[in-house]
Amino acid sequence: MSSGARQDVSLLHYRPWRGDFRGPVWGVWPIARTALGMLLRRRLFWFLYASGLLIFLMFFFGTLLLDWAQTQLTNMPFKIASGEKTFDSEAMVRMIRRNLRALNGSQETFAYFFMYQGAMLMVVLALAGSVLVGNDFAFGSLPFYLGKPISRWHYVLGKCLAVGVVVNLLTTLPALILYAQHGLDEWDYFVDPDFFWRTNTGVGPAGLPLLLGILGYGLLLTVCLSVMLVTTASWVRRTVPMIMIWTTIFLFFRLLAGILVDGLQYHERWRLIDLWNNLRLLGYACLGIEHRRVVPFPQPALHEAALALGAVCLLCLIYLGLRTRAVEIVR
Repeated sequence: MSSGARQDVSLLHYRPWRGDFRGPVWGVWPIARTALGMLLRRRLFWFLYASGLLIFLMFFFGTLLLDWAQTQLTNMPFKIASGEKTFDSEAMVRMIRRNLRALNGSQETFAYFFMYQGAMLMVVLALAGSVLVGNDFAFGSLPFYLGKPISRWHYVLGKCLAVGVVVNLLTTLPALILYAQHGLDEWDYFVDPDFFWRTNTGVGPAGLPLLLGILGYGLLLTVCLSVMLVTTASWVRRTVPMIMIWTTIFLFFRLLAGILVDGLQYHERWRLIDLWNNLRLLGYACLGIEHRRVVPFPQPALHEAALALGAVCLLCLIYLGLRTRAVEIVR
């Protein structure tokens, strides 16, 4: 027998695994990696992602323009008399930064950013849901995953992790870039929580409390939206029904809540049917924004919004457990 033939025969024998054995939790990552690979190969996703970054670019270049204007005003000192008051160039800069709340780097900057960026995030997730999850149910790929030595919750967590990556690419990561941009202008922004009170350029904390608020807001969006998207995509499967469902959840219920509370003067608890408003309330609390400052007023209590979101996520997880358990597996 030739050496080539003997080598082919040796391939038929058992070959032991030579890699490192890891715990069961690592089974989540291959599922997330596969889902992200399918999504990142779509040109439509990159088009939507680039479109979603337009809001971020408006904040980014708006801040650069404001910094340039501050430099010009500082280099050309002047005074303006208005009645009994006199404003110099430095006071004018502080007043501009205080009034342009969307660009001063305070808690209100990131509140505006997450609010506007959320609209683009909803569009991207609605179109990406069928690729990340729906196709597994539509084309029968789920039994392939569940036929492996992993549990159903490994599959659910892997898909939620993939959705969470998309959420953070559109929200948390750009917000951290904006945070770093403002900190590079003045180092005290990073280390002094009382930076805005001391400079009279904004409200709320800076430094580490603001950073933790940004991360908390991003984590809240990641957990809630990933669970709801995986559940919705496993139910409707296709892109068009997915868009209709998400439009109903995040647009129709918002309009209905506004009509009931602001128009018909019903109790503010009716706003709890607006899931995005609940996310906004809790996200603003992470940023340190007082509950009474949230508009439109009145708003339900924070614990009520948290209970409403927790109940929705719990129902979604129960449905996912039943949905995956109903899949026939051949091992």
